[in-house]
Amino acid sequence: MREWKLPFSEKIVGRTLTAALGAALLVTPLEVLAAPDSAAAAAASTKTAAAAKFESATLNKGDMGVGQSRVLNDKQIKQLWNGIDPRFLPDNAVVAVKAVLPEKEYEALFPYRLGSAEWHKAAEGKEYNDPNQGDYYAYQNLIGAVTAVANIKYKVSYREGSPGVQEIYRLDKKTKKETLVARTDDYNKSANLKKKVITEIVDFGSFLQEGSDRDRKRDLAALLANLSHETGGGAADSPGGELRWGLFWNQNIAGRTGANMSAFVDPESAKLYPGVAGKRYYGRGPIMMSWNFNYGLISSIIYGDKNVLLKNPESVAEDGKLGFMTALIFWLTPQAPKPSAHDVMVGKWKPGKEQTAKGLTPPGFGVSVMVLNGLEANLGEVDGSPIKRRAGHYRDITARMGLNVIGEKMDTLGMKPF
Repeated sequence: MREWKLPFSEKIVGRTLTAALGAALLVTPLEVLAAPDSAAAAAASTKTAAAAKFESATLNKGDMGVGQSRVLNDKQIKQLWNGIDPRFLPDNAVVAVKAVLPEKEYEALFPYRLGSAEWHKAAEGKEYNDPNQGDYYAYQNLIGAVTAVANIKYKVSYREGSPGVQEIYRLDKKTKKETLVARTDDYNKSANLKKKVITEIVDFGSFLQEGSDRDRKRDLAALLANLSHETGGGAADSPGGELRWGLFWNQNIAGRTGANMSAFVDPESAKLYPGVAGKRYYGRGPIMMSWNFNYGLISSIIYGDKNVLLKNPESVAEDGKLGFMTALIFWLTPQAPKPSAHDVMVGKWKPGKEQTAKGLTPPGFGVSVMVLNGLEANLGEVDGSPIKRRAGHYRDITARMGLNVIGEKMDTLGMKPF
């Protein structure tokens, strides 16, 4: 089990809908100013029709403060968010998951998942045993997470030629509430106001809704395979074999036991995402999310409020649906200069000359590993290599789906980090 330390707040980017794919976007924690929460959402509902009208240009004039929200009408959503694609609505999520991997097959793949009957048998008498542990990785929690994130769109607007000069928004599709999550302190400086605004958007409802049926199966299989490796609790001689022990853990062991008492608060990002006294931001959930900046930004994306997870980081390990949500957001969001793993698996990303020169081709499971962990570059499926277990899970899951992946590049041999 490896602890994720990838700084979302430095590397998260959105999928472009109005500019060319692959545009780089860098979010630097030190440049972003935090602001107190406000009652803007409530006030917005009382605005007159005339006052509520605005064009895209108004977004460049600082009419909202960080943490403020407003309710948009359909015309504004079309103008500012390219509308809401009916394919990506939450109602489609349950059908999509069940079509790709039914509950019976999921449970057969992960009999030792955290909180299952087999997990409790394995945990009996162990230090980590908790008789009250529920089925954290339950199938319904996966479906619930896919459904919940499908209600969220994420947008970054930046000044042309200055990708670090930006604003970050999230949209709740159901309530039509737009929230300004962050704004760099130089976004509205006079010199930057003259620059064109480039907008990039991620619709988290696109999971299992893009690509061919085969691609959708591969996408879910790749996600679960990588998560299974990160949370695996078995070994080659474990009952049922090592692959049956995926999704066994949901907390970094050293962090949970106190062997590592670090608060995991990065001083450089503490102004924007301040750690709460007594709270520790070690790895939790299926993606082992760690560090204050990750908890703060992911909290902003999920809730529209950075403080929810900063104040309650424990909730990521307590709520399986929330845990899966953190993993899905990571999976679906590009990180400059890397694409999202989702785009790699469903064929939306094609390697350019630079990526090809680094061996990051063809798109597939091996490249998804490089998106998640560049430290595993140039590794084959040999004993002791993490690639062996990742690829093993991928083949196991795709076989359960009735999918033949022979010929797909599984390892990272010949690949260099993005």
